[in-house]
Order: sequence, then C-alpha cells, then structure tokens
Amino acid sequence: RNIMNSVSTFVSTLFNSREQAHIFHLQTRSYAMHKTLNEYYEEIVGLVDDYVQTYQGRYGIITGYQPAVKFFEEDGEILNYFTALAKYIDTNRSALPVDTDLNNIMDEISGLVRNTIYKLSFLS
Repeated sequence: RNIMNSVSTFVSTLFNSREQAHIFHLQTRSYAMHKTLNEYYEEIVGLVDDYVQTYQGRYGIITGYQPAVKFFEEDGEILNYFTALAKYIDTNRSALPVDTDLNNIMDEISGLVRNTIYKLSFLS
C-alpha cells in the first residue's frame, strides 16, 4: 500500500467521523452529549482541511477518497465510536508522512478526539 492510499483512507475516516458525530448529535437525548458532539463536528472539518491542504502543498493532490460504510445511531455507541477512532488514529498515523507540520495538525486532531472522549466520559 502506498502513502497516498494511506493518506486518502485516513482522511476519509476523519471526514466520516464528522458525519457520524453529526448523526449522534441529532439523535442523542443528552444535552451535554449534544453540545460535545456539536463542538467535535464543527472543529474536525477545519483540522482535516488544514491537514489535506498542507499535505497537498508538499506532495500533490490526494485521490482515492472512500465513502463511509456504516453509521451508528444509538447513544450507547457514541463513546465506543470515539474510543475506536482514537485507537485508529494511534495505530494508523505511523503510515502517514512524518513531516513536522503534518504531525502538528495530526496532534491537534488526536487532541480533539481525546478531548471529546473526556467530555463524553465525564461531563455527559
């Protein structure tokens, strides 16, 4: 698998997380979860956009994006989803370019996911 495939799959997963968070946001009955998920889906798009544009400034246009396969709808799946997303980021970022500017943005993305997990775990 080449680096472009790894990047397009990774970015597709992050874009999918925005859609998933918005679905959870619209369906939860918890006000705290509603607000936390709103913060996530509003922030993740800008961070992923920064990552993609920085990557493309270095390496060229990313191709091969992949659409989402499944969306979850139950409140009980929210924390599990974000925990799995954090694990996905930790496991797969080693396959991405190691440039410091890209790593910095990826750290912000990882921080947003972990902050969301904190709020869902302890403030909801």
